[in-house]
Amino acid sequence: MVPTARGTVAEVLGPRALNRALLDRQLLLRRSDLPVTAAIEHLVGLQAQAPNPPYVGLWTRLRQFETNELASLIQDRQVVRIALMRGTIHLVTARDCLSLRPLLQPVLDRGIYANGATPAEVAAIGVDALVTEATALLHHEPLTNQQLGARLNDRWPGHDPAALTHAVRCLLPLVQVPPRGIWGASGRATHTTAETWLGRPLTRTGSLDDLVRRYLAGFGPATVMDIQAWSGLTGLGEVVDRLRPGLRCFRDEDRRELLDLPDAPRPDPSTPADVRFLPEFDNVLLSHMDRSRIISDESRARILTVNGLVPGTVLVDGFVSGTWKIDRRAGVGRLVVQPFQRLTKKNVSAIADEGLRLLSFAVGEEAHDVRIEPVAP
Repeated sequence: MVPTARGTVAEVLGPRALNRALLDRQLLLRRSDLPVTAAIEHLVGLQAQAPNPPYVGLWTRLRQFETNELASLIQDRQVVRIALMRGTIHLVTARDCLSLRPLLQPVLDRGIYANGATPAEVAAIGVDALVTEATALLHHEPLTNQQLGARLNDRWPGHDPAALTHAVRCLLPLVQVPPRGIWGASGRATHTTAETWLGRPLTRTGSLDDLVRRYLAGFGPATVMDIQAWSGLTGLGEVVDRLRPGLRCFRDEDRRELLDLPDAPRPDPSTPADVRFLPEFDNVLLSHMDRSRIISDESRARILTVNGLVPGTVLVDGFVSGTWKIDRRAGVGRLVVQPFQRLTKKNVSAIADEGLRLLSFAVGEEAHDVRIEPVAP
């Protein structure tokens, strides 16, 4: 226990306590029986730059999950892929798409400045004119970035089509339409507006208060900086202060204030955690400023890439302990695991068993092989 600025005593939560709380809320401490849409909403979406990671993310969290379940939800327009938290593509339910995008629009507005040419191009044309033209084009038919840029260039010759397309992505709620996002299908990202695809307008009644509560339910206990790192929003301290009377306060070992929902699960730190395979870009690795509750600084340095890609990772005792990838050669689906430290025989056996289950899910009836590489230097 440590004293707080308000004179009360706050319980200290160490890395293992935070780890078990995170695993429980992320459906990783034990697999869940939630329906797919309920799981997606509980997780506040799954990060989805690439088409397949959300499928693996749901498989590793749900007791019974098949690829056709999610594929059908996407095709039936119950689930969509859209830029949301941190300006990155997330897989969310239609309801969350319509309610979350207005709350996160400030994040996308800042994204306009990520392309150096975009602000000047938007200023020259005008936001209203660009939005009106792009909305009409995308309402008529879904377009790839290249196609949209070409149509905008027809309307405004001499302007940078890539810069204009980037601005439209930030200004309008664009969803990626099938076959993008369908397991086993291929195709370039093709967009239309959320309103056109779902046949409903964006919901303007959502609140940042609810967004913060949902984050804590899925990722807490957490600091204000953690919430901002996950969402990409700034200035959330005021929201947290407004919610504080209904929250419970803790401290981490560095005396930082952690906020949580009073009745949220906080399992005993000694609770066992089975081996889990996380997909590329899994939000559990990207949704805190301080990520030590799930990955050490040393392991984090091993998975960092220049282009921002996040590989598939392996959790052993709840913490990132290696990476994985599937290699298909000569009719064999091979799962290659690269551990970061020496593994016990028990952990090697657990990784092999869970790896075979992953191969059965991801590859199907091909011959399967799990290869655990020597520890990298």
